[in-house]
Amino acid sequence: MANKYEQFRSQPRLPKFAVPKTYNIFLKPDLTDCKFSGTVDVTLDIVSDTKFIVLNAADLSVDPKSVRFTSEKGSLEAKEVELLEEDEILVLEFDQNLDIGGGSVLSMRFNGTLNDQMKGFYRSKYEHNGEKKNMAVTQFEPADARRCFPCWDEPACKATFKITLEVPSELVALSNMPVVEEKVNGDLKTVCYQESPIMSTYLVAAVVGLFDYVEDHTPDGIKVRVYCQVGKADQGKFALDVAVKTLGLYKEYFATPYSLPKLDMIAIPDFSAGAMENYGLVTYRETALLYDEKNSAAANKQRVATVVAHELAHQWFGNLVTMEWWTHLWLNEGFATWVSYLAADSLFPDWKIWTQFLDESTVGLRLDGLSESHPIEVEINHACEIDEIFDAISYHKGASVIRMLQSYLGAEVFQQALAKYIKRHACSNAKTEDLWAVLEEESKEPVNKLMNSWTKQQGYPVISVSLKDNKLEFDQRQFLSSGSPGDGQWIVPLTLACGSYEAKKSFLLDKKSQTIDEPSSKWVKINVDQAGFYRVKYDEQLSAKLRSAIESKSLSAMDRYGILDDSFALSMAGQLPLSSLLTLTGAYREEPEYTVLSNLITVSSKVASIVADADSKLLDNVKMFFINVLQYSAERIGFDCKQGESHLDALLRGELFATLALFGHEETLKEASRRFQAFLEDRNTPLLPPDIRRAVYVAVMKSVTASNRSGFDSLLKVHRETDLSQEKTRILGALGSCSDPDIILEVLNFLLTPEVRSQDAVFGLAVSREGREVAWNWFKNNWEHISNTWGRGFLITRFVSAVVSPFSSYEKVEEVEEFFATRSKPSITRTLKQSIERVQINAKWVETIKNEKGLADCVQELAYRKY
Repeated sequence: MANKYEQFRSQPRLPKFAVPKTYNIFLKPDLTDCKFSGTVDVTLDIVSDTKFIVLNAADLSVDPKSVRFTSEKGSLEAKEVELLEEDEILVLEFDQNLDIGGGSVLSMRFNGTLNDQMKGFYRSKYEHNGEKKNMAVTQFEPADARRCFPCWDEPACKATFKITLEVPSELVALSNMPVVEEKVNGDLKTVCYQESPIMSTYLVAAVVGLFDYVEDHTPDGIKVRVYCQVGKADQGKFALDVAVKTLGLYKEYFATPYSLPKLDMIAIPDFSAGAMENYGLVTYRETALLYDEKNSAAANKQRVATVVAHELAHQWFGNLVTMEWWTHLWLNEGFATWVSYLAADSLFPDWKIWTQFLDESTVGLRLDGLSESHPIEVEINHACEIDEIFDAISYHKGASVIRMLQSYLGAEVFQQALAKYIKRHACSNAKTEDLWAVLEEESKEPVNKLMNSWTKQQGYPVISVSLKDNKLEFDQRQFLSSGSPGDGQWIVPLTLACGSYEAKKSFLLDKKSQTIDEPSSKWVKINVDQAGFYRVKYDEQLSAKLRSAIESKSLSAMDRYGILDDSFALSMAGQLPLSSLLTLTGAYREEPEYTVLSNLITVSSKVASIVADADSKLLDNVKMFFINVLQYSAERIGFDCKQGESHLDALLRGELFATLALFGHEETLKEASRRFQAFLEDRNTPLLPPDIRRAVYVAVMKSVTASNRSGFDSLLKVHRETDLSQEKTRILGALGSCSDPDIILEVLNFLLTPEVRSQDAVFGLAVSREGREVAWNWFKNNWEHISNTWGRGFLITRFVSAVVSPFSSYEKVEEVEEFFATRSKPSITRTLKQSIERVQINAKWVETIKNEKGLADCVQELAYRKY
């Protein structure tokens, strides 16, 4: 039978015999047996001669006798109904050619399982009044609507949806649109929803369970609700306020109002992603939607704000205007990421969120510095390949090149073009080129030519700059973290400031090298405020001047960040001695800005780890040096929050003391222990506010050994007692800080128990350097379980990356390759290659450090320097 339908196998897209127009979907979930049944009637257009209808279905049992095609001329039963499981395709064959034209209806019945995979139509578990219950939840992006009902599961196949749910009468049942009719019949009720606007299948949503909610309205009457588990309604108020204000901001920015009559946002206990932008019913992890005034940290508050702003941006960018195919995913994710910062900056100007945006760029730069990266626009040939591109290239690089383009074209022109793009492509699909076309019209700049070099090829350049004979010489080449030469070339919007920001210059570097006149004896900073997605390498003369400018605070926070980040990357790639990087780091001792210090903390942790692998004798002095550099900020900020302090100080406190604890700073470890004991005696003690809890938990675990495990046992007790997801993930993220291999193994085994939600296990994978080998052996021993539990979604890639990437030897590369030689699968192929490449980069850096002359003397001098 399968051979008969060979023509439909292994195709990236469905054949275009039929075009769906309206789905009428009925679903009846059974929350006790975790099954569901349903029917679907699809009104469609037959556009070419065919006996076949080919659509998507997976993990469904379709009743062959129920499959009918009805047109004006009558009704046909399907002759054959074949589910090609590997390709997730349902082939329906009829005895005769189907009537060409519109208005025909395809009908069928089906059954499925409410799975535990957090994709398709699945179950999430929760407790109500001490009783364990199931809720039914949908998660269809990228290609899992097919696990709930047979459909044309591609973003370009937009249609309208009429949804009906039959559910227990005491439960709340939500979908994309408002309820138009509800009939109660004893223990069950039938809920019918208003027909949706035209949209893609991946945006359809339904949730059934017990919920509380808080409600508000926008000034123009849109009802906004935040739903959550019973008893947690107060925790939804902050997100509700952000949502109502953000809808108003986007209405103005896109010059288009929100297009649905209501917006529901709901916190789901089991949810694999951070959130999902389903039209009118946005689903979230609890940690990304709920904010508890008493127990959530400043970092949790910021995450809720930016995730809500990101998902609501999708209501325009993604939902109203949808990418034509997954190749253009970045149009959704890059833009939603960038726009979320625009909203957060407007709502919370004191967060200095655009400076924090540099962390987004850095994540993108680090992934795109790998030869195993991929272009922003990447070919997708099978649904199983899509999950892997929900990564730092689509999100972070995507957002960064948008910021670069907006900076180049100007904010006003850029906004006008976006509004025009939304209006032109509303209710339809668009490709990257469609956006460039509108931006070219508005700006009269060669946007398509400029941006193709950034979206169609992977990687980015490093711009080498040197001062010779009163001229600045620029040279570009592809940057790779391995230090290997790359052959890419870009059209680079270069900006520079010389001695001040008042006379900023800009030009397009569209060839390998260029020279400009710049007789400056002052500092020269290229890539002003890090607006461009590239790195810069200065000659020694220019570097020395910039170091002085950092110490004298003559440079903006963004530029101080950029110089440190570029220098770190260049050192990793073997293009800058570690001694030079460490000397530069010393210039940041009195750094006042949170985002710059946060990056300094990241850099110091990575350098300490790599030095430990290269030359353990250097490690104590390196740690002492970093403790000295961070000590100034630690003394300024202290363990206790101060009246009226900034949001950014609250963010910094937790990161700073967690790092000092990891470096073994005695005073931090003692103070953390004191505060933790007070917390164990009184959970409401003011000595352990949420912002420093993770730091204290890290310090507690740092002191845990197999023979002194009371801190570990106490943290597990707190994990078991708390109902707050943010607290649970804080604890999981700290448990691996222990150095004792036996405890590390216990931590890792704990991740596989029912006590840890499947979505949260990845938080516990961040183990100490001493625990790396334990984690690798545990990973191998439990591979089958890990693969079965997480292998059908993107979380499996987090396991691979977290366990493999920290190593730094070529022997480990061989070991990893050998293990996966018979175990790899398409969904982890790219991640595995990237993780192995990171190990190779680490190994090469270790060798470089071993061979660096004078490094030990430099580190000793820096460690014992008196400030």
